[in-house]
Amino acid sequence: MIRLEKRPQPSQAMSWATPLLAVLATMFFGGLLFAALGKDPVEAILTIFWEPLFGEFSFFYRPQLLIKGAPLVLIAIGLALGFKAGIWNIGAEGQYIVGAICGAGAGLAFYPTESVIIFPIMILAGAFGGWAWAMIPGILKVKFGTNEILVSLMLVYVAEQLLASMSLGLLKNPEGFGFPGSRNLQQYASAYNAELVANTGMHWGVVAALIAVIFAYVLLTRHRLGFAIRVTGEAPRAAKFGGVNPARLILFCLGASGLLAGLAGMFEVAGPAGQISIDFNVGYGFTAIIVAFLGRLNPLGIVAAGLLMALTYIGGDIAQSQLGLPAAAIQVFQGMLLFFLLALDVLTNYRLRFGTGEAA
Repeated sequence: MIRLEKRPQPSQAMSWATPLLAVLATMFFGGLLFAALGKDPVEAILTIFWEPLFGEFSFFYRPQLLIKGAPLVLIAIGLALGFKAGIWNIGAEGQYIVGAICGAGAGLAFYPTESVIIFPIMILAGAFGGWAWAMIPGILKVKFGTNEILVSLMLVYVAEQLLASMSLGLLKNPEGFGFPGSRNLQQYASAYNAELVANTGMHWGVVAALIAVIFAYVLLTRHRLGFAIRVTGEAPRAAKFGGVNPARLILFCLGASGLLAGLAGMFEVAGPAGQISIDFNVGYGFTAIIVAFLGRLNPLGIVAAGLLMALTYIGGDIAQSQLGLPAAAIQVFQGMLLFFLLALDVLTNYRLRFGTGEAA
């Protein structure tokens, strides 16, 4: 007989071991999934995790780690601040979309003017767009006690409709022969988020992600506000008696996560994506939730988790083209990671007891 027994206190060792165990479990059960689809499971796993780093064309795929990892890290850092305080922003995808729309709109408003101030204006517009979109659930929660999970999530669908509207209307390329989508920002030098070092994947979005990681680490470990965030998440009543203002903390956490998500959207539309289009959003806002938890809500852990998820994106694309794996199977594989992480997290607070009474 196997049963769960509550630990006297959470296990720090298991807290840091569960992400690794979750990755291993995902690889194992993902392999079974690929085998059920008629593919060699070992070949599929190696294609996803090995090919982008050490394969024949790794020189091309390695820079993609930074390109795909930067928006995940940026968004996840913002989400982690809220999650640590028990504030659940599930709508980062919407904030990412609105940030991209505002950033692209600001840049295209100056087209075809060439000026060094256009890109900084786009950065401010993207950050403001994401922040403003996150303030909607924030203000509603503070003023009316609404559930930020539902409101932020529902706003994702509003943002998607806004994206489609902009692609077909206000931001539509007048020289695009009627096709939906904005002008290509990669062809507009003043608005293009180009690589800072050729063939490395390093662009301003990567720099922003690194700055966000440093800022979050200092905030959480050295600043009074970071202490308030941690205490609110771990002991809400103690935080209240300690003088923490709940409304102010809610607005800060949601605002910060929205701002960083908006920045991620702006850097993406001005660089790798290049334009506002109906299918611009690729789920970074939702994937960042996995990244935040896989990184244990720790800024340094989020960097590693972001690169790992970026690797599954790149390796998944390779597996689709080389092995014929369906895109849905890759998405299920990525989803397994969060499932196993949450399932194994039980072992942080509980331990297995067998019939003999010995701990496992």
